[in-house]
Amino acid sequence: MIINWMKYRYLYIAFSLLIIIPGLFSLIFYGLKLSIDFTGGSVLTLSDSTVIRQKDITQQQADELVGKLQEKDKDLKLVSFETIGPAMGQETTQKTIFAVLLASLLLLIHISHAFRQLKFGVCAILAMLHDSLVLLGIFSLLGHFFNIEIDLLFVTATLTVLSFSVHDTIVVYDRIRELQRHSSNLSMYEMANQAVSETMVRSLNNSLTIIFMLLALVLLGGDTTRNFALALLIGTISGSYSSPFTAVPLLVIWDDLRHRRK
Repeated sequence: MIINWMKYRYLYIAFSLLIIIPGLFSLIFYGLKLSIDFTGGSVLTLSDSTVIRQKDITQQQADELVGKLQEKDKDLKLVSFETIGPAMGQETTQKTIFAVLLASLLLLIHISHAFRQLKFGVCAILAMLHDSLVLLGIFSLLGHFFNIEIDLLFVTATLTVLSFSVHDTIVVYDRIRELQRHSSNLSMYEMANQAVSETMVRSLNNSLTIIFMLLALVLLGGDTTRNFALALLIGTISGSYSSPFTAVPLLVIWDDLRHRRK
């Protein structure tokens, strides 16, 4: 059964903006709470695999900290003590931004070439930007109100989310491309409705499988991986929404604007 999803295309975009704007406000005024991976500091690794991150402590202070912990566990030892300088943290930030921009550019070129139209690439990147802003905005709010920091695992989660977002979008776009080849008499509006209707169940099943697993990791996992799993969970939910309800409506709106100009 084909559902008229695109009837509410402007409502989907409005809902996306409603989610993005508070996070964007938080990013502008509060920013992100960065861990020592970005700001510089010290990393202590203990014999029980515990990793302690502190800002600007000396070897003596590290030994004193371990000494206090040994009062509760005599077998505990300091395995390694590493210092991350501010310059290294700044380099990490620059490389992260460069990696995201480069990936976006390559995806724009690849998708536009694969689908033979620029609008597919642009709309896919805009949907990916949507997921990025949702994730960054929520973590900005979490950092401001709950003191949650972002580290290199968060960067890994962000890049994973972006790849998931594009992959899910490509599934719907590929169905639209098939309809363009075999049903050229259909409008973009009609093809979008048919493509979303035919891929919705598959996309939901894939997304729910991942969401349930990540939810279990967030609730039952350790402190080390909880924020990583939380970032993936937020990104997966956002990506599951943006593929059919941001990327595809943007295509239809693009087509609407093109026809109005004629």
